[in-house]
Amino acid sequence: MFNKKELKLNNIKTDFTIKDLENLTGIKAHTIRIWEKRYQLLTPKRTNGNIRYYDTKNLQKLLNVSLLNKNNYKISKIAELSEEAIILMSRELANKNALIDDSINSFKMAMFTFDQALFNQTYNQLLINKTFRDVFKDVFIPFLEQIGLMWQTDTLTPSHERFISNLISQKIQINSEKTQQNLLVDESQTYVLFLPDNEIHELGLMYLNYELSLRGKKTIYLGQSIPLNSLNSLLAMFSKITFVTSFTVSPVDSAIEDYLKDVDERLAKTKHEFWVYSHRISGYNPKNFKSTFFFYNSLFDLLKKL
Repeated sequence: MFNKKELKLNNIKTDFTIKDLENLTGIKAHTIRIWEKRYQLLTPKRTNGNIRYYDTKNLQKLLNVSLLNKNNYKISKIAELSEEAIILMSRELANKNALIDDSINSFKMAMFTFDQALFNQTYNQLLINKTFRDVFKDVFIPFLEQIGLMWQTDTLTPSHERFISNLISQKIQINSEKTQQNLLVDESQTYVLFLPDNEIHELGLMYLNYELSLRGKKTIYLGQSIPLNSLNSLLAMFSKITFVTSFTVSPVDSAIEDYLKDVDERLAKTKHEFWVYSHRISGYNPKNFKSTFFFYNSLFDLLKKL
């Protein structure tokens, strides 16, 4: 028997509202309706209550139409094309230009169709003209921000997020391993990267580990959902630790202050530092704590310090 959580994780979204399409493509619902009525671009289905909904095939087509339209193809001309021609022209255009928006659309299609080959093809095409750092900053971070919006509006399921997150995670791990093999490590300071208990959103932290490794820093990557008590064994092992974490969903807003106070008590009278990057930390002043705290509104802000 599956419990409710397992059923939710295994639920795959295949039907989309017009608002879902707007969130995924950036095309306003009003425009989608006009294209649908005037050019018959989409073929929605209807519920028993006569409400429109769209399947994955419609989503894929609209993402491709959006790509062509943004690259100066008139919607009237796109409407005259066959389904196969739209797909072919979109792929050729994306491969030729490797544009950021186009790549993000390709990653969206890969996510909703669970297409690992499309993900890898898009990623490898980006690497022709970009470094991995550029790909992550210019493409993956905006893409992940859009995923956050989709998550908030119930446009995607945990299955979709887990699938695409694992693929991005693999790329970070591969590049991190290459970096750690080729650089001398500065042992004077240790960076311990972890996420609070019940926090699982670790892609940003994984990328930060890559950036630190690239700079020859010694890192210990602990990953997601680490209770504070489990950090005690590290405190006596290293003379100077910079603990780095992020608050996405945990601790909850009402528990952040208590969490910071707990850390403060543990690190007081030591040389260790505690860094947090999260927009949820903006209301707190690091100077109000006895220990050495640094707060950043985003991963980008923290990276500027390195």
